[in-house]
Amino acid sequence: MNRENIVRLAQAVIETEADAVRALLSRIDDNFIKACEILYSCQGRVVVIGMGKSGHIGSKIAATLASTGTPAFFVHPAEASHGDLGMITRQDVVLALSNSGNTEEILTILPLIKRLNVPLIVMTGNPKSNLGKNATVVIDVSVAEEACPLNLAPTSSTTAALVMGDALAVALLETRGFTREDFALSHPAGSLGRKLLLRVSDIMHSGSELPIVGQDTLMPEVLVEMTGKSLGMVAIVDEAGKIIGVFTDGDLRRALEAHSNIIQLTAREVMTEDPVTVIPDMLAAGAVQIMDEKNINGLLVVDENEKLVGALNMLDLLHAKVL
Repeated sequence: MNRENIVRLAQAVIETEADAVRALLSRIDDNFIKACEILYSCQGRVVVIGMGKSGHIGSKIAATLASTGTPAFFVHPAEASHGDLGMITRQDVVLALSNSGNTEEILTILPLIKRLNVPLIVMTGNPKSNLGKNATVVIDVSVAEEACPLNLAPTSSTTAALVMGDALAVALLETRGFTREDFALSHPAGSLGRKLLLRVSDIMHSGSELPIVGQDTLMPEVLVEMTGKSLGMVAIVDEAGKIIGVFTDGDLRRALEAHSNIIQLTAREVMTEDPVTVIPDMLAAGAVQIMDEKNINGLLVVDENEKLVGALNMLDLLHAKVL
């Protein structure tokens, strides 16, 4: 293998495909806008079809549309001829990908698509093809050449179709006012979903797991409570159950430095007053931000009456994969 030749060939592929993508800029025209309008007003779902490499690109475009606010799914045109065409309803829009515009499997089901009277958007490298002539709107994704040295393997053409599909999806995303929160709803298992959907109430400790003592509790009992609940802190409450302070690992170290014998001290004498608290509905990501800003490792959670309802620490956030 010739290293210099490999580098030259790889760079040539990237340059050829980059040129194909740049050529798309002039094709963001009235046809593109009309396609966006049809997709935006679709009352059903966008049904994406394509064969071979176009099918792989179509599947990705369908996934991108679906995850950015435009309900979509992919149907294999060959399977459509054997029953899957029943997935298409009169409320849908069909987006067909075919570089040649004469893909036999798509042409076979074209009369049935026409019979359903659904809009047909065709993304093709040959706008004057059979598919192009029968389309509601044609998006031209033709390329000057494939990146394949033989000018045969779909390379530049599939890249161009993929980029144009992304352009459609993002244009629709912006038009719909699709937000980060909307994106998170369709990606609940992803890191963004966890950050935007997970709330303090979802991960906080509550009930019998809460480390809590009265203000007159002596230090031995305070330490037993803090150790037993394993949160690195104890909430200090008054007779009415209202939080008046918190005792943490840091407070323990400071108490040991300031007092020769802390056994006789009460929780009130060693606690930190006016601790930072959060509400259950706060996003977990917001709790992380507060901990970072305050340089603390734990938070107490209170209700609208300032009563203790929960507690959490950095380890809880780490386990919930919010960090």
